[in-house]
Amino acid sequence: MPELPEAETIARGLNAALAGRRVLRLRVHREEVVEPMSPAGFRRALGGRRIENVGRRAKWIAAQLDNGHRWVTQLRMTGRFTWEPPSRLSSQRHLSLSDPAAWAEVDGRLGVEPLSRRFTPARFAAIVHGSRAPIRNVLLDQNRIAGIGNIYASEACHVAEVDPRRPASSLDTEEVGRLRNAIRSVLRSAVDRRGTTFSDYRDVLGGSGEFQNLLDVYGRAGEICRRCGEQIERAVLAGRSLFYCSGCQR
Repeated sequence: MPELPEAETIARGLNAALAGRRVLRLRVHREEVVEPMSPAGFRRALGGRRIENVGRRAKWIAAQLDNGHRWVTQLRMTGRFTWEPPSRLSSQRHLSLSDPAAWAEVDGRLGVEPLSRRFTPARFAAIVHGSRAPIRNVLLDQNRIAGIGNIYASEACHVAEVDPRRPASSLDTEEVGRLRNAIRSVLRSAVDRRGTTFSDYRDVLGGSGEFQNLLDVYGRAGEICRRCGEQIERAVLAGRSLFYCSGCQR
């Protein structure tokens, strides 16, 4: 599933392409794409509306409409927006959306944005020290922190030299500070490189991300840690893989 950097990249691309444009026509080829709305209801809600801007909330992409409503979409594992150029017969542009999940109820169940000013050291410390769950699981909990997924949780823990399996409440003040800074640094770096592409993820112009070239631990089980020379390990926690260095993550 696209995480914060991928969703941010797509939102920025859509904002550049769509802000100020009006929706002239809509075609819904699969009803489940617009659930819980019906295709007819979706067309009525979006048809004729002007898109004021496109932004992001956690892993969701939100287009602000001129009537005060929002069109909110999550791309799941293989969803993709494609911005198509005008044809020789028309100056109109076409935006296609394949294999997503659209849902309007977002803000009420999401935690703090990790790149926002509200993600203060004190707030992060309260989140961490308020749970005995493994710190990786706390970072993935969208009710606590919005937008972090498995890739960037693994990378941030490695940058901070924290074992992702440790109980969150066991981290001391210095470790909490290092991890908060690592989260923000890793996410910003990934946004600058348009996210991570392994297979399906593309931006709105069809381009791939580049952050996969900078991954230190994620997907590198059995390889050597570039920092300390020990082996990268893979473990399964709550049914999901995690990656860490057996030498420098304590």
